[in-house]
Amino acid sequence: MKLLLHICCAPCTIYPLKKLGEQSFEVRGFFYNHNIHPYQEYQKRLEAVKKYTGMAGLEMIYQDKYDLLDFLQNTAYREENRCIYCYHSRLEATAKVARRGKFEYFSTTLLYSKLQNHERIREIGENLGKRHGVAFYYQDFREGWKEGIEVSKKLEIYRQKYCGCIYSEKERYRSTN
Repeated sequence: MKLLLHICCAPCTIYPLKKLGEQSFEVRGFFYNHNIHPYQEYQKRLEAVKKYTGMAGLEMIYQDKYDLLDFLQNTAYREENRCIYCYHSRLEATAKVARRGKFEYFSTTLLYSKLQNHERIREIGENLGKRHGVAFYYQDFREGWKEGIEVSKKLEIYRQKYCGCIYSEKERYRSTN
């Protein structure tokens, strides 16, 4: 069973990759995160993904496209719904690549995070799966939250301090003051 896994960052990949491997999925990673701000943060996350997936032996597809303007145009004045756009745009890109690559399934490491809206991700993923002819695979990976953190620290993998977009960066730093 071939599964294309959207990867948001290296630490969030550790536990889902382990669990999917235990279920006999043939996993390939897909990095597409046009929402990350600032550009230096995007580069750090991209390099961390390359480091970890190299260590894990995970074959990758990179859509190395930093398109902050597109993200902002689609979220400005709709900040409270920004995550919906973010989920949709990244999952749609994943579904399209999965269809072209003849994968049976696609999924996302966003399902590892306790901070993401799993029901919304699942809904969007299933709808996109129907539209693009590739099944969305849902699994709640949050049970491995601590394990992923511990392994990423042990491997000295870069760990970000916010979700990634300019709005989450603001929220993160505003809440620490």
